[in-house]
Amino acid sequence: MLLEFRIRNFRSIKDEQSLSLVAAPADKELAETHLAPTGLKALPQAVRSAVLYGPNASGKSTLLFALNYLRAMVAESATVVQPGQTYNVQPFRLDPATASQPTEFEASFLVDGIRHQYSFAMTAHRIVSEQLMVWRTAKPTQWFSRRLDDSGERYVYEFSAYLTGPRKLWQESTRPNALFLSTAAQLNSELLGPVARWLMQGLVYLPAGAFIDHAFTTALLESKEGRAAVRDFLATADISIAEVSAVPRKGLRGQVMFQPGGVAQARQEEGEFLFPIFEHRTEQGSAKFELHEESEGTQRLFSLAAPVLDVLKHGRVLVVDELDRSLHTLLVRRLVGMFHDPVLNPRGAQLVFSTHDTSLLDHTLFRRDQVWFAEKDETQATRIFPLSDFSPRKHEAWERGYLMGRYGAVPMFSDLPETASSVVAPSAPPAPGSPVTV
Repeated sequence: MLLEFRIRNFRSIKDEQSLSLVAAPADKELAETHLAPTGLKALPQAVRSAVLYGPNASGKSTLLFALNYLRAMVAESATVVQPGQTYNVQPFRLDPATASQPTEFEASFLVDGIRHQYSFAMTAHRIVSEQLMVWRTAKPTQWFSRRLDDSGERYVYEFSAYLTGPRKLWQESTRPNALFLSTAAQLNSELLGPVARWLMQGLVYLPAGAFIDHAFTTALLESKEGRAAVRDFLATADISIAEVSAVPRKGLRGQVMFQPGGVAQARQEEGEFLFPIFEHRTEQGSAKFELHEESEGTQRLFSLAAPVLDVLKHGRVLVVDELDRSLHTLLVRRLVGMFHDPVLNPRGAQLVFSTHDTSLLDHTLFRRDQVWFAEKDETQATRIFPLSDFSPRKHEAWERGYLMGRYGAVPMFSDLPETASSVVAPSAPPAPGSPVTV
């Protein structure tokens, strides 16, 4: 379960910005459905979902991408990244003071009911600092910290007695451009392995417009349990599909292989593959359709079935940029509702997503502490803030207030410059048969 994410000096984000999924203790609205217990005395409940609004280029995607960047660093820094390899991490470049400073990431989350807070700072060339705090009691314990000394050439490590294992080996095996957490987990640390696995597997990220291979969902159709789960998933979205199955067929499937040096080579693979089949029934009869014959929304929903069902089953965090793309508003509401349903979501899975669909700004769908906004200030730096900062009245019309600019984070329009309007809207051509002046 994710409690909080902080990011500083990353792309359009200059100063530290925080997205908190900790429930506001004084807000009792929709508590039975929209909140999940944490087991922590200080932070007893967390929200099951959070939605992010803001105009284009406000930094919504940057915030969600930063969360995935943290995940990818833990997953790949000790295994995929090579010695001396640099990272494509971009600090806030509109201020010379931050352009040369490191980017900082921090996440607070639960692993087996225990609160962890993991953070690191990095440049394109190396890790600058790294720290893990663990709350096994009411007070946190720093399991390890790592930082560059004043010379900038050597790392200084500090370890807690709680962190057992060959710490010297892990320390000596950690490259300057790799995370200590990732390296220790790769070397089978019993204590740090679960922390790294939660960050790698507990966060599932889908970028805007991402192609989701339907093969993941199609594979579920091989079992009776999987077919029932996919069918029920589509049925809860009111898709008129009575049955779904998969048939094996011989065919060709495109595949992209990446060669050394970053060269991509496309090829087609021949073999026997599973193809999903959808049966629709009416009083007049029934018919079967293939996936490409279904609507774009149904195709996307079918592809989303496997990731969503997996997240709900294992209590992961699903992060989606522009969830509403190709999906009807009511389908998005139903997907959100699945995360708010304690029966469908018994393990506290969470959904974090961005959208431009203002009809979702509804107090029957979200609590005030679940709605967040992104906007840029006068320095073009992204600012993140929750709806609860405005203390909206009970049953206030959030959508109307947002579109009126009451909460900020809306586009600001200006008149089209005269030179641009002359290009965009040229004078009308002469009518047929009228004289033309040369």
